Amino acid sequence: MVLIPHTPIEQVDPPKSPKETLPTMYDLPSEDPEEPGLPDEFHDLQPQLLSRTLRLTDYSRENCFTASGLNLYYDVKHPLWHKRPDWFLVVNVPRLYEGTDLRRSYVSWQEGQHPYVVVEFLSPGTESEDLGRFYNESSNKADDVDRVEEIETTRLTRQNPPSKFEVYEEYLRVPHYIIYSRYTQQLRHFKLDGGRYLEQSQNSNNPRIWLADLKIGLGIWSGVFEDVPSHWLRWCDREGNWLLTDTEQAQAQLRQAAQNLLATGMEVSQIAEILCLSAEQVQAFFQREMH
Repeated sequence: MVLIPHTPIEQVDPPKSPKETLPTMYDLPSEDPEEPGLPDEFHDLQPQLLSRTLRLTDYSRENCFTASGLNLYYDVKHPLWHKRPDWFLVVNVPRLYEGTDLRRSYVSWQEGQHPYVVVEFLSPGTESEDLGRFYNESSNKADDVDRVEEIETTRLTRQNPPSKFEVYEEYLRVPHYIIYSRYTQQLRHFKLDGGRYLEQSQNSNNPRIWLADLKIGLGIWSGVFEDVPSHWLRWCDREGNWLLTDTEQAQAQLRQAAQNLLATGMEVSQIAEILCLSAEQVQAFFQREMH
């Protein structure tokens, strides 16, 4: 990693904010040579499905930001420290940086908002980093109470970067931290409560997470995405209906239009011509409905 020299800025009265004095995304590295590329194809496809099925009732697409594998800078005292979440959501920020530019990284002290949801995809090599104190399931409330008192002291004296779990819980205080293992189809939800993560219970036979503050759910969908069959994380509504991708929405609209035209007595060849489809595509719509 190329270190970016940072010249201290003389303080004034009143002192300037971190946004004015610390590096911006244009100053900080956007790539880490020690973490080249993505671990596997799943880490490319799964974040796409999460972003493309996300539908928030209270936030428009122009007022939230999702990303995967993007450098996330979190500590004003150590401005080069960063993590790279597999997927994260921030609300109440413009889709583009300051409304004009694609983000090279996400710099928390510049943006003014921390991630609201973070999702990590578990693998054998990342379990300890991702699960933190829940890795060996030894956490108890007495230990948690003692640890709360140590957090601020630890942050002030720490010389080495903390783990992902510590960053999400103690530094960024992400309200919802979700971990998914595609190998075991295990879905775990940690919710911030009193400054500490508490694991939320769910139905082991049909694991679904309901994020009441965002009015959206998340579950495991067995299906085909980008021609790949797998068990995918996918957003759903309160009733458990899977939310559609943009492509699926367009297909649903075409299918409905074809059905409406067929109901008028129109021939398949005419419907295909009107909708700019082949006759085989129109027939496939109707066959799917029969199944």
